[in-house]
Amino acid sequence: MVLSVKDRFSKWISLWRLLPSAGVPLAVAAAVGNVIVGFLPMAFVVAVSSLLDGIATGGGEHRWQDHAAAFAVVSAAFFLHQLLVPLPAALGEIVARRVDGRCVQDLMRTTLTEAAVGQLENPRTMDVLSDARAAYTRAALTPGDAVAGALALLARYTQLGCAVALVSLALHPLAGAVAGLTALIIRFGQRGSLARFSGLMKSLASERRALIYVRALVSGPGLAKEARVFGLRPWLRELLGRDTEHYVRPLWKGRRALLFWPFVRYSLVGLLGGAAVLAMLSLAHDGLSVLQLTVALQATVVLIRFGVYFPESDVPTAYGMNSYTALGEFKEIAGSTSLRTGLPAAPPEGELSFRDVSFRYSPDSPDILRGLDLDLVVGGSTAIVGLNGAGKTTLVKLLARLYEPTGGRIVVDGRDLAQVDARDWQRQVAVVFQDYNRYQFSAADNIGMGAPAHLDDIAALERAAAQAGADTVIDHLPDGARTVLSREYAGGRELSGGQWQRIALARAYFAIAKGASVLVLDEPTAQLDVRAEAEFFDRFLATTAAVTSVVISHRFSTVRRADRIVVLEHGRVVESGSHDELVALGGRYADMFALQARRFQDEATKEAL
Repeated sequence: MVLSVKDRFSKWISLWRLLPSAGVPLAVAAAVGNVIVGFLPMAFVVAVSSLLDGIATGGGEHRWQDHAAAFAVVSAAFFLHQLLVPLPAALGEIVARRVDGRCVQDLMRTTLTEAAVGQLENPRTMDVLSDARAAYTRAALTPGDAVAGALALLARYTQLGCAVALVSLALHPLAGAVAGLTALIIRFGQRGSLARFSGLMKSLASERRALIYVRALVSGPGLAKEARVFGLRPWLRELLGRDTEHYVRPLWKGRRALLFWPFVRYSLVGLLGGAAVLAMLSLAHDGLSVLQLTVALQATVVLIRFGVYFPESDVPTAYGMNSYTALGEFKEIAGSTSLRTGLPAAPPEGELSFRDVSFRYSPDSPDILRGLDLDLVVGGSTAIVGLNGAGKTTLVKLLARLYEPTGGRIVVDGRDLAQVDARDWQRQVAVVFQDYNRYQFSAADNIGMGAPAHLDDIAALERAAAQAGADTVIDHLPDGARTVLSREYAGGRELSGGQWQRIALARAYFAIAKGASVLVLDEPTAQLDVRAEAEFFDRFLATTAAVTSVVISHRFSTVRRADRIVVLEHGRVVESGSHDELVALGGRYADMFALQARRFQDEATKEAL
């Protein structure tokens, strides 16, 4: 229990530390506003009690003028409270959005730069990241909502302090202490139950993530074609129901255990505490003035009601704190592997080599690369071929520092690449992955993302598009390079697979034009026809003559003109040389080249017939 209390207070402290990120003047204004809003109802209680006392003790003759001052105070307290109540709420909303702005920046920085790619593929990390992201898609309450809710509690606790003071002064200090302690016990219990329930929700992150995925799947347009073709609706309805039940059933059970029975127990505490205060009030009744009696009664009601649910703060703080905790856990996971070492990156000038490199994606998975030794041609082209699963794409990810070798090292001009600042090195590498992204942005932005600091260089964008053959694609778009590449937007257009590949290639060319020195193409012509493939590679060789380039392809017509061809098998280099050298060797490359050549000849013969 002590550890639980300590943990709860540490979470509150971390939440309050977010407040200055909203700006000190705003934070102070919001805090003062809530204190004033909490104080005014208690001032109203005293003013009303004073008015009633004046009327009760004023004798038989009552004139309006005798009570005008007291009535004016009552009216002022009431109207001022009504006038000011919206102000802290409005300030709290501004605080929430500013705090969320900082947290969104933290999330972006951690996701896009600090967390290793391998960490982002870990199921536990995905659960934490899903909860952190949900707040900013408005699927959950945010850390900013939690901070605003915490500010709203200042009004409640101001009322608590004033009520304890009034009971103590009007009745007896012991009565004030009993009433205040009762209120705090009920409040602590109520918040503890809510905290445990929000913890239960946090523990169901995997189930929640699965349910969110299915909900998005069945309500989005992406499944529309296959759902109709395969008749998926009944199966999806059953899947949605099953995943919903897996998520909500523990919540239903937990709600009864964590919220209902504690409510019963703490209600009994409230009854006992209230009964004790009322007993003291009854015993002292004959010696109390109307002012003391009415103040004591109203302040006691305020204290007894302190354990109820506060809509403006309880849920926002409980569930918004979950989002902030998830963000903190995600940052902690990302910080466990530092990719920044301080050594600046530089373009390779004479050496870019893999030395006895091994790699596996997780400790319990097999090695993808096993003692790999490979020298890439600096200032020239290296082609890597091999069957599926040979480790070609994994090699690319290691070269781009998206993953770190589990054994061996990558050497650039005598320096271990692990000692180089990862982000600096990644600016030296332009990669077109086999599963490249298709962004629902304009064509210009899709290309310019290769070097976003130079998006305004229209001439360079056009040259990159021409190098990749994407200029013809852009010419046929209704608004040229400004056309959004998605039919989901007015005036937007969707591209074919081959057209998208040209856009992705142009993005890499743009990165090279703006300072990257290593170009990596993973299956660059997979979605191009044979003629387009030949045109692409002729253009590729002409425009990258002095660039260190690595090409992965399963089509040997693409790689035969590379300066060096490497055959990868079972995570190792088994052959290396030029096309002519490898054909003359009569090994794995020669066999695969002959097999593919016969297939193309057979297809050509069929077309001729």
